[in-house]
Amino acid sequence: MKSPRIAIFGEVLFDCFPDGKRILGGAPFNVAWHLQAFGENPLFISRVGRDQDGQAVRRAMQGWGMDLRGLQEDPENETAIVAVSFEAGEPRYDIVENRAFDFMNARELPILSGGEVLYHGTLATRKKEAAAALDFLIEKYRPRVFIDVNLRAPWWERRPVRELMRRGRWLKLNHEELEILVPEGKNEADRMAKLMADADYEAITLTRGKAGAETYSADSKRHSVAPRVQAEVVDTVGAGDAFCSVLLLGIVRQWPVPVTLQRAQAFASAIVGKRGATVSEPEFYQTFLNEWD
Repeated sequence: MKSPRIAIFGEVLFDCFPDGKRILGGAPFNVAWHLQAFGENPLFISRVGRDQDGQAVRRAMQGWGMDLRGLQEDPENETAIVAVSFEAGEPRYDIVENRAFDFMNARELPILSGGEVLYHGTLATRKKEAAAALDFLIEKYRPRVFIDVNLRAPWWERRPVRELMRRGRWLKLNHEELEILVPEGKNEADRMAKLMADADYEAITLTRGKAGAETYSADSKRHSVAPRVQAEVVDTVGAGDAFCSVLLLGIVRQWPVPVTLQRAQAFASAIVGKRGATVSEPEFYQTFLNEWD
């Protein structure tokens, strides 16, 4: 049985590192890149400028075999960039405002079939234009929504984020984001219970960095995973995106939750051994496909 199509909505940008390197990224783009390598042919929906960076995005997607029908071109606003810095080994992001992805146009969106799983993060809705385009997709096609919480200061507020999350069937967030978004909870389990009660979720996955992750399911079951070995860390940019891409694979390919978590953790552990959030060698991904088969 062919798996449902995955649509990915959100930002594509260039991560600019302290050493001068510029690496193509953005959480939704990273997720789409991984899914393409894993054979899912996702429909990536974003917007780039009519500039050299926008051309570079298009070339990269073409070279990777990705569907370009969802990539809009903005004649006025430039392709997004982010200045990446590190504090105690953790990435910090300065996301430049009013870039092309902020102005996604509902009139230029691709047509969906209605059976998709639609992934999006919270950053993609920081401007009303992009938020309206996302609303249009969800209201018109009624896809099953997977929300990846990415709290990037100053581009979020608790109440709007909580309201956005209620539209999801699946959520992924980290332990720090849980504490920020559900401060009324006494402990992690209490916060997760309150979050599960917010909406009709199938599952919420909580990531904890080096400590692994845990999925809370609607049937009250909990499944956890921890790294099998301590991975060599080059940088942690994109680790959550890598984890998320395999969660989506597990959903559309109907893997059992424990299997999905183990595979997501293994892939994320491998990504932190690379500079940047994606890998351009198909062989890297094929190793995982061979193991999973």
